[in-house]
This record gives sequence, structure tokens and C-alpha cells, in this order.
Amino acid sequence: MKNEISLLLESYATNTDSEAIHALKEIIQELVLASLSKSDFFDKAAFYGGTALRIFHNLPRFSEDMVFTLLQPDPTFQMDKYFDVILEELTSYGFDIEAHSKKKRIVSPIQSAFLKGNTEYHLVKFLARERPIRGVPRNAVITIKLEIDIDPPAGAHVERRFRLQPSPYSVLLYDLPSLFAGKMHALLCRKWKQREKGRDFYDYVWYLQQGTEVNLFHVEQRMRQSGDWKKEDNLTKDDLIELLLVRFSQAHYDLIKDDISPFIRDQSSISLYSEEFFRSITKEYLSVTHS
Repeated sequence: MKNEISLLLESYATNTDSEAIHALKEIIQELVLASLSKSDFFDKAAFYGGTALRIFHNLPRFSEDMVFTLLQPDPTFQMDKYFDVILEELTSYGFDIEAHSKKKRIVSPIQSAFLKGNTEYHLVKFLARERPIRGVPRNAVITIKLEIDIDPPAGAHVERRFRLQPSPYSVLLYDLPSLFAGKMHALLCRKWKQREKGRDFYDYVWYLQQGTEVNLFHVEQRMRQSGDWKKEDNLTKDDLIELLLVRFSQAHYDLIKDDISPFIRDQSSISLYSEEFFRSITKEYLSVTHS
């Protein structure tokens, strides 16, 4: 008899082992959210980032990290307090996962942790793959990174959302304009431009396709916190467009396409990526909200 996870996996089009691994990761992510909903976590924190878009807004790309933010700054908060409830939920569904905090050498408002489990073990257990699995080393590990910002910038708005699978749960989630603001900050302000994160550009296009307005005040607060907006005047839409056009003039589009390619099925959707493409869609489609 198949268990709940095996039945849920059947709803995914797992034509390759790579797609099967992505599907397993997404189910683990949902179980993490379900477990946290049973604690006081979402009284204090909200979910945002690419995985939030994937799960709650059907973003058509896979996402590996789970990103959270406190609602109010709290330097005493510890993410590892929630490891027990997360692992209890995962174990109850048959996953064999470990949780580890990442100790940082420098002081940072971002706490990080990792959930890890053997890839081959879970493919055999839930998808009836037979060992050895071609292209999957015996020691390969499914890894999901958890991050939480314990010193959040002001100006974001949240909403409560509900899911029914694998079991009913609810989370507190940034609304779309605030999610867009977080992505806008990442697109403009990541410091390692030689390692382009194509997912930033892909998500930016997706937001414009949805007609999502960006929460301009929250972008400004994020940029002030990171030291990327130091002017006394408030950030305007024209300022934002100017910053974006500079960013697009400096982008490495081959690196961008290489980064996003493993996470999407429709490769043709990124064929147009170029400075001309991003300049044009920004001028035509970008809109902002000030509230």
C-alpha cells in the first residue's frame, strides 16, 4: 500500500531523477511549513522568497531555499528551537532527515540552518527506484537551506494563506508587492555579480507578467539597511528604474541563463534574456505602490 507521500509524488511529472529530487524537496518544504504552523512560529515570523512564490503563487520554477523573516526585530530569536517540531513531522511521514544550524564567523541578522537526507534512500523509498540509481551517487544528499532574518526592515505587509497538502496548514506570508520588494533588493544589491543568480532575473520577469506592483517603501527600507540607498530623499520610481537599467547594463546574461536553466522546464522562456529585453520590459511594465 502506498503512503501519503508516494501518492502525492504521483501528482508531479517526474520524468527524470532530477525532477523526482525536486519533487521530494518540495514535499519536504511543505512538511516544514506544516510543522511550523503547529507551533508559535507564524505568530512571530512570515514566509517569503522564491519557495513562497512556488508554493503559494505557482511560480513555474523549482526553488531550494526556504526564507523567513521575523515580524519585529528580536536578537534573541533562535531558529534551532523549532528543529524538534520540524523533524517530528518529517519522521512521521517516513523521511530520514537531519537538521543543523550554520555557525557564522561574522555577526549577521540572517540565521541559517540546513535539512539534509540521503538522496538515494528517499528515491528508493518513495519512488520505488532500484539501486544503483544512474547519475545519483550513493552519498548524494538532499539539502534544503532555511534562513530567517531576525532584524527585518520596515514596510512589508503580510497575509495568511492556507494549504491542504500533505495535510491542512496555514502560514503567514508576505503579500505579493512585499515579496516583489524583497526580490527587487536581491536583484539590485547582491554583492557577487560574477556569480549571477539567474533566479532573480527570472522571478523579476514573472512579477511583471503578473502585473504585480512593487512595494517601493519596503525596497527603500531594505536598501537603507544594506547601505545601498544613502540619500536623504526617498526612493522614487524613477530612481528605481535608473538603478535597474544600470544593473541590466552590467549583467552577464550567459551566466544568468546557466544558473536558472536547471530549475525550469521551458528553456525557451529565457531565450530573450538580454540588456535590451530587460530595459524594454522595465520601462513598459514596472509599476509601484507606496503603501
